[in-house]
Amino acid sequence: METKRELILISISGVDRPGLTASITQILSEYDVTILDIGQADIHSQLSLGILFMSREEDSGNIMKELLFKATALGIAIRFSPVAESEYMHWVNMQGKNRYILTLLGRKLSAHHIAAVTKILADQGLNIDSIKRLTGRMPLDEQKASVRACIEFSVRGNPQHMEEMQSRLMHLSSEMGVDFSFQLDNMYRRMRRLICFDMDSTLIQTECIDELAERAGVGEQVRAITERAMRGEIDFKESFARRVALLKGLEESAMRDIAEHLPITEGVDRLMFVLKHYGYKIAILSGGFTYFGHYLKQKYGIDYMYANELEIADGKLTGRYVGEIVDGKRKAELLRLIAQVEHVDIAQTIAVGDGANDLPMLSTAGLGIAFHAKPKVVANTRQSINTIGLDGVLYFLGFKDSYLEEKGKL
Repeated sequence: METKRELILISISGVDRPGLTASITQILSEYDVTILDIGQADIHSQLSLGILFMSREEDSGNIMKELLFKATALGIAIRFSPVAESEYMHWVNMQGKNRYILTLLGRKLSAHHIAAVTKILADQGLNIDSIKRLTGRMPLDEQKASVRACIEFSVRGNPQHMEEMQSRLMHLSSEMGVDFSFQLDNMYRRMRRLICFDMDSTLIQTECIDELAERAGVGEQVRAITERAMRGEIDFKESFARRVALLKGLEESAMRDIAEHLPITEGVDRLMFVLKHYGYKIAILSGGFTYFGHYLKQKYGIDYMYANELEIADGKLTGRYVGEIVDGKRKAELLRLIAQVEHVDIAQTIAVGDGANDLPMLSTAGLGIAFHAKPKVVANTRQSINTIGLDGVLYFLGFKDSYLEEKGKL
């Protein structure tokens, strides 16, 4: 005769303390039940524990009675909910649905921010499976508060209109001063291995050609050429050659002085420490100049650096460059090349940049992040950071502050 079985979901809440989960599961083990699902969360020392188990129907009454007695002794609340097998199988069959990670990031996050983003998820038919805080605990004293806050949502389902959802998230980002990342939660997200950065206005808070132009007394002319290029009147290569020509005669010592005083972007020190510690390969792919790229490469132990080389003769710039210009197309080619050399799947790569000439590599990489970028760049990427420093990239990779506390690099 076939043994009848019963599926029961128990929900437990109360003050958390060591041994509580062990006490509950010990009772279940005595009846040799099968655990079908289990989940636990702790918020401000308040436990929320759920266990779905299958037992023999003849044992169910005794199991619930013993659990109820134990819960009373422990001072916790317990609730029992029977689950139909058809309902359980429907849940099992849903496991093939896509999972996504939505990361919400900013200087501070409020209920207003969370309400807005969860409304967008609901409108797209996406279900939130879990929510976790990636940044550290927030003190009540605002002067001691962290300069960043990040929450990660794990969601299940298929967005009904991906482009519409992305557009709404970007609108919220601009309107509310927060950042979003929406990524497919697959093995590649957890195994990124190569990260490529633009240099000017990304790793450093300046455009080196503007600094050089000011030293050479041709700042206004260089800016005029840059504006023409941005309007599409001349292409990048032509504008680059014209601007470099205007630097003719500038002393190399001026470049050295600029390199020694480069304004490093907020969060770069922390970001580089963590990436190096966890074994990421790091590259600079810049339309700027190798002279400054070498300085950053040495400072942070960066693995690869590609940029444009200015010709120097007798201690002065000649107004010419050496070799192939690193433009947007070349950046994407270099990203693919480095990935091949490092035996990294393109889906495991990350690119970070701010300008239009970064778009090819941002769209090529498995994860493209616009950083304090021009509107055109933000509009053409699915991830952007505009509210905090470059170490915000770590949260898009799933790092928690608690991981970093262990390494002393909060």
